[in-house]
Amino acid sequence: MKKITNQRNINFIKFFDKKNLGSIPRVFLCSLAVIFFFYSMPLIIEFTKMQDNAFQNNSKKVLAYTLKNKGENLEEGEGELNENDLLTDIFSLNDLETDTIRLNASTIKQLFEDTNYSLQDVRKTKLVKPVALTLLPAEIKMIESTKQRKDFFIQIVLPLILQENNNIRLDRKRLFNIINKSNNTNLEKKWLENKYKQYGVRSKDLSTLKIRMDEIPVSLAIAQAAKETGWGTSRFAQEGNALFGQWTWSGEGLKPKDSDKSEGHKVMKFNVLQASVRAYQRNLNTHSSYKNLRKARAELRDVGKPLDSLILVKFLNEYAETGEKYVEVLTKIIKQNNLKDFDDARLLPSSIELDSLI
Repeated sequence: MKKITNQRNINFIKFFDKKNLGSIPRVFLCSLAVIFFFYSMPLIIEFTKMQDNAFQNNSKKVLAYTLKNKGENLEEGEGELNENDLLTDIFSLNDLETDTIRLNASTIKQLFEDTNYSLQDVRKTKLVKPVALTLLPAEIKMIESTKQRKDFFIQIVLPLILQENNNIRLDRKRLFNIINKSNNTNLEKKWLENKYKQYGVRSKDLSTLKIRMDEIPVSLAIAQAAKETGWGTSRFAQEGNALFGQWTWSGEGLKPKDSDKSEGHKVMKFNVLQASVRAYQRNLNTHSSYKNLRKARAELRDVGKPLDSLILVKFLNEYAETGEKYVEVLTKIIKQNNLKDFDDARLLPSSIELDSLI
């Protein structure tokens, strides 16, 4: 078989010999072959990429449309956005503490005891002590009791989630004050301009900003943090404070061990846990994959109903590759661990002003 193939190649070459074909036609045909090659290759490469990307889920990318994706994940009507505008407050929070101390699990448990911070009390009083840790303890994976490990993890992330929701709640109050005024001060206009950038509202539409600038139910955030980190035991959580497994192309991050070398993404790394929570909320509040989640949340607001995690979780099927299975897992985590008990919790010191916010 090999000899036959070689003979065919020789015959093919002889066909282009000067005795069989003139030099001008030969050059012409060769030129056509070269042109066809360079014309077809980009099309073939692009088709291959499309086939590969057909099974990729981009919604876990941290504001992926700003990270080398040229606006492909923007909602209709939005132009290409600037990463610094969207993430500037997250970057600044991330840079606050680069020399943090990792407390061990026993020290943290003692801290919780000294401040009378227990989940049992929180479920009753709905009040949470403001114990804000910057790093997860490495020993959390060595806690043998599953219930104790879960409770310990919830105690750590709960104040962080509540703090970010408080920040959003204060912003919403200021936004509604601005909307209800006929004339705004220069300071208010400047603040509004910053929020448009922060939430990626290039159209400067107040109704869009109002829909995006809203809280994430506490039970939903806890469930996702638990799922993405294995209740605080994953390498990304331990080494990079990555509570929600978000991706980045240009930021600092950790490379997944089983990822293809050709893949450019990393799991985004944070100096402090608080920055991870803020980046997660910003992702859900701006990424096009969660447009329906935001719409459903706004509808609950319009009829005066609380933000129900069991309703909103249905719109997170694009957060992970497993799709609807991911939604089922989150729903199970919320129900089995009674996480909805924390949805109406408030961070101490309690504030009458915060309790009355929209």
